[in-house]
Amino acid sequence: MGSQHHDRCPSSQPPQVLVIRPPPVFAVHEQYISNKFHILKAYDSPLPTQDFLQANAQFVKAVLCSGNGPITADVLRDLPALQLVVSTTTGVNHIDMAECRKRGIKVTNIQDVFSDDLADVAVGLLIDVMRRITGGHKFVRGGCWPVREQYPLGSKLGGKKIGIVGLGNIGSKVATRLYAMGCIVSYTSRQIKDSTPFTFYPNVLQLALDSDALILCCALTNDTRHMINNKVMMALGKKGIIVNVARGAVIDEAELVKCLVEGEIGGAGLDVYENEPNVPKELFGLDNVIVLPHSSACTNECFQDAAEVAVGNLEAFFANKPLITPVTNDF
Repeated sequence: MGSQHHDRCPSSQPPQVLVIRPPPVFAVHEQYISNKFHILKAYDSPLPTQDFLQANAQFVKAVLCSGNGPITADVLRDLPALQLVVSTTTGVNHIDMAECRKRGIKVTNIQDVFSDDLADVAVGLLIDVMRRITGGHKFVRGGCWPVREQYPLGSKLGGKKIGIVGLGNIGSKVATRLYAMGCIVSYTSRQIKDSTPFTFYPNVLQLALDSDALILCCALTNDTRHMINNKVMMALGKKGIIVNVARGAVIDEAELVKCLVEGEIGGAGLDVYENEPNVPKELFGLDNVIVLPHSSACTNECFQDAAEVAVGNLEAFFANKPLITPVTNDF
């Protein structure tokens, strides 16, 4: 089922867009989006979600989603008329891409809208862990300074060997920032990036062996799930730091917790987790771990841009025009 021909809605009636669970971008910019489309709010309906989907099955051609409302094979099965999935995220691991490909359903994301903000937070997390900034904040507010006087030393950022896992839009921006700050940047990625000055490693294990810190910026796929395992953490070593702004399941989280608790790695800065919003409680008492609530892309400017891209894709679809940010479906 392609997106070349759609039944146009009468001009007096805005096109219908399904929202199963409101994406954060939608929650912030609901009025802006609702002014352009008639939003079918499954989350506001007294009906169970599946019943709501089946009741609207013949009419829903487009759905707006994010990671908090996965578009699974079961959801797709209940929407036989669906032609477009618009995600307000960069990653699409919450969408059953294989099923979309079978059905000819188009998928869009927001491409690199979040990249700068994510890169800023990735660098911020690395600096925070290395320089013990959040720990120092707690030290002062907890009244420890007058009693203990000497705060534990941190580590200098300049001159450190930083390994980037995934040198796409986000990874490239992280690498550029760290290079400007005097770091020695290397990377591993699906392919060598000839246009960069950074050293390529063929796999993450070799990268970890020669890095002081790893920053994860890759997509979550079957190949990258639990890519950061015990072997990689042991290769990184007792002073090594892991920063994750990618997806939680890129790391074997149980092994990460174990290594951090037992002092097998030096610290971690985490914005994403395997079972969000649940974060392993063992991490809360560790001063060398910084945890954020999957908020590295959460800026006013970023959300405004993301809302405009999502709306642009929906308007293009309903006007039979080319989509603005289609995702190449080779899943």
